[in-house]
Amino acid sequence: MQSYTIYLIRHGAVDETLKGRYIGSTDAHLSQKGRQSLIEIKNSFGYPYAEQIYASPLSRCLETCSVIYPKRDIQTLPALSECSFGDWEGKSAAELAGSPAFVSWLQNSDKTPPPNGESGKEFAKRVCSGFERLVEKLSASGSSTAAVITHGGVIMTILSVYGLPQAESYRWRMDNGYGFAVRITPLLWMRDRVMEVFDTVPFAPKPQNQEVQS
Repeated sequence: MQSYTIYLIRHGAVDETLKGRYIGSTDAHLSQKGRQSLIEIKNSFGYPYAEQIYASPLSRCLETCSVIYPKRDIQTLPALSECSFGDWEGKSAAELAGSPAFVSWLQNSDKTPPPNGESGKEFAKRVCSGFERLVEKLSASGSSTAAVITHGGVIMTILSVYGLPQAESYRWRMDNGYGFAVRITPLLWMRDRVMEVFDTVPFAPKPQNQEVQS
């Protein structure tokens, strides 16, 4: 049976993140530095070709697509949007420090959502459901490769749930413009809902043989 390769790539940098603000569902745009960094990464390493391109519908992901996969048809997947921080969108931890709700969220974000936002469990359920639908769409398309331009929290959640080797979500952190390549083998996926994480994206350059100096 045909296997599938998916490249999970984090969007470029935005000013609000650099300022330490929570912007999960906020529709922030790439910063100029973030856009330039993507161009430099693309020119230095190149991004892998993919037959299908999927993305979170938020602007920072669509703008990232326009840089690294220009003039390609993009299929948006709302389920792969970043976690919603509700009333805390656009605020920093320093601004929220005196809030009892913020303290409770820090102590147990899996079960405690921000006001009008998502808990960790709600977010993970949405993301996992969306990713499984993506795998179904890829299989039905007849294609074997896809790139997914999404958010750091989304990628960490997907890999912590389905990835082999198994690791906690924080182990899968990545910088803006980078990500991971995964391989889905249908029999293993259908039986155990797991996939192999086999490389980083963009692919690291292969070491060149050096001549031995006599």
